[in-house]
Amino acid sequence: ETVGLYLAAQAETLRPGTLGRRLVAIAAAHRAAGHQLDTRHRAIRETLAGIKRQHGTAQQGKAPAVVAELRRMVEAQPEPLAGTRNRAILLLGFAGAFRRSEIAGLDVDDLAFTAEGVVVTLRRSKTDQQGEGRKVGLPYGSTPATCPVRTLRAWLDAAQITTGALFREIGTGGRVVVAHLDAAGRQRGERLSDRSIALVVKAAARAAGLDPARYGGHSLRAGLATSAAAAGVTERSIMQQTGHRSVAMVRRYIRSGELFRENAAAGVGL
Repeated sequence: ETVGLYLAAQAETLRPGTLGRRLVAIAAAHRAAGHQLDTRHRAIRETLAGIKRQHGTAQQGKAPAVVAELRRMVEAQPEPLAGTRNRAILLLGFAGAFRRSEIAGLDVDDLAFTAEGVVVTLRRSKTDQQGEGRKVGLPYGSTPATCPVRTLRAWLDAAQITTGALFREIGTGGRVVVAHLDAAGRQRGERLSDRSIALVVKAAARAAGLDPARYGGHSLRAGLATSAAAAGVTERSIMQQTGHRSVAMVRRYIRSGELFRENAAAGVGL
């Protein structure tokens, strides 16, 4: 009954999905303390059902940056070093369908340039907590300005980075910031944080004339999956690039990408 009351009290500020994760954490804490909590108890089950009826269960994630929008974001970047870095972030994040934490965590040594493109090794990701690693291939693009391989090479050459963090801060003088401790004793200049990656995407959306509130780090990953689905790429190929293990998860993007492909209203002559 106490847990049910807690969920009801939080329902005005938290989404049903977040409440579900809270419930899982509460149950895990009980088990760790040697107590049992029946999450199917009527007081909990009926409370959650009521919350879902009242507030709905639809997820409101960031908008996918599909190909046309990605091109606008890339073209809106300035020419100096920061623009070169940001173009590489946008195109690598999109082509690899990477999470913002995966982009931020990449080192130069995780890249292997080949005749076909570049192989990116993810040492660890959200779904790979054991650190088994996963390789993702990024092919050459048909247009040099939006080619992830060429823009990555351009960033490495311009920044003169040969080892260590792939994406780093750029100072006011237009140079890569050397690793140092700030006034609060925090390490700076080593690499961009995952939050910084999200801010790069938001700034690129703003520069392209898009609403920055609708875009974030996840927009690149969602954009590749949505664009691939719209182009008729198979579920298997999309999952191989995104690393999704659940078909149900990737089908969220596929449904979005197929909204206007083979659309019934488009074939009736309106």
